[in-house]
Amino acid sequence: MPSTAGLDVTLDPPDLPDESAESADCAPGTEYGRWVSRLPDLRRDQLDPAGQEVWDLVSGTRGGQVVTATGGLAGPFNAFVHAPDVGRHLASLGAALRFGTSIERRLTELAIITVGSRWKAEFEWWAHARMAREHGVPDAVVDAIGRGDDPPFTDDHERIVYAAARELALSGALSQDSYTAAHGLLGDTGLVELVSLCGYYTLISFLLNAFAVPVPPGAELMWPQAADGRG
Repeated sequence: MPSTAGLDVTLDPPDLPDESAESADCAPGTEYGRWVSRLPDLRRDQLDPAGQEVWDLVSGTRGGQVVTATGGLAGPFNAFVHAPDVGRHLASLGAALRFGTSIERRLTELAIITVGSRWKAEFEWWAHARMAREHGVPDAVVDAIGRGDDPPFTDDHERIVYAAARELALSGALSQDSYTAAHGLLGDTGLVELVSLCGYYTLISFLLNAFAVPVPPGAELMWPQAADGRG
């Protein structure tokens, strides 16, 4: 999720809680919900020049809020520096898809939480559900998406984007009806952007879930039963 093309790529999370009170000897991946992941946290001084370049792209454009109290990167960004040749491109792609498209930010965040809900990616939900609310997605819609219920849409644009994102997340394809509705709203360019956005956040969900990337200490899990199976 860098400053290429002059994009503002701030992640906008609230200040991350201090995890210094957490047990220092908790083995990686043993408790989802702590700042403990299956991947060891890498500090900048532990990285080679390629990794430091990715670190600087992430932290330099998102501020200190993505750096944990132990000196690692929060969320999916720690995975980026473990594989910097991949992470560099992921960081650029994420910035372009979130901040450089023709799609209204409200609809972008709606699509992101739709994908995150499909994969029950806790960190993705924690980071983006509140952004969706801040950018105008109604609370009732956000809550229903998190529960897996049919959202009570009153806005046709939200309904169209949700339907396309949900169908992509479930089947990897779009029916003709969903394609026609989304194309009518977004056009060729916007629809390419939406499909790419959903694919990117599917990838991010896989990183978060595969490596059991935790939400901040004290944050409530949206799907605790799913998280139990990842510990």
